[in-house]
Amino acid sequence: MSTVLVTGGSRGIGRAVCLAFAKAGYDVAFCYSKDEEGAKETCRLVEAAGAGAQPFMCDVSDEDAVGKMFSSVFGLKVLVNNAGIAHYGQIQDTSYAEWNRLFSVNAGGAFLCTRAAALKFLKSGGGSIVNISSVWGETGASCEAAYSASKAALIGFTKAAAKELAPAGIRVNCVSAGMIATDMNARFSAKERRGFVSEIPAMREGTPEEVAAAVLFLAESRYLTGEVLRVNGGALV
Repeated sequence: MSTVLVTGGSRGIGRAVCLAFAKAGYDVAFCYSKDEEGAKETCRLVEAAGAGAQPFMCDVSDEDAVGKMFSSVFGLKVLVNNAGIAHYGQIQDTSYAEWNRLFSVNAGGAFLCTRAAALKFLKSGGGSIVNISSVWGETGASCEAAYSASKAALIGFTKAAAKELAPAGIRVNCVSAGMIATDMNARFSAKERRGFVSEIPAMREGTPEEVAAAVLFLAESRYLTGEVLRVNGGALV
């Protein structure tokens, strides 16, 4: 059975991606940084769907930890770079350490995992990588400069990696997610969320499952690479 590796798989979009691939017939490896209880629940749900589950506690910005994780994953066919962190604050109140931490996880983690996956794919004859970016990586968001910049970097990395790796049968695509009902967006008040939704043509937040469906589509579409698929309810067209 083919294996998918999902970073940040203990909750939200990552968990939904794990379940979508489990239902599609993949064994599921995933990593998490802190949420052990969430990881256990992801394992339970994946196994209930009839797939194997292989959890790893791994900070994707740690080069050694990423290397150890990939050395323990076999039959890898798909990598989903989903792990990410956010920071809300004005530019003048954002420390350089906070800026670097966002880049080390959101962009650096994707680089480290892509590099490790590419080595496996080159030996096995190909594979697929899907990165999870954000609409803010395309348009920018006030008070989220570091987050927006890191997600923009991920889009640029997707396009460059797609061109470089395509001759080896490795496809690299990206999902640009809009306002999705996840814990990351729970920090906003109900009033703020209503304000965001009022500007979305679909007039609602998206669900993690809708993002997961897009990820699975890109992972299995043999002639798509370098694409940025927007899942945002029409917020950016």
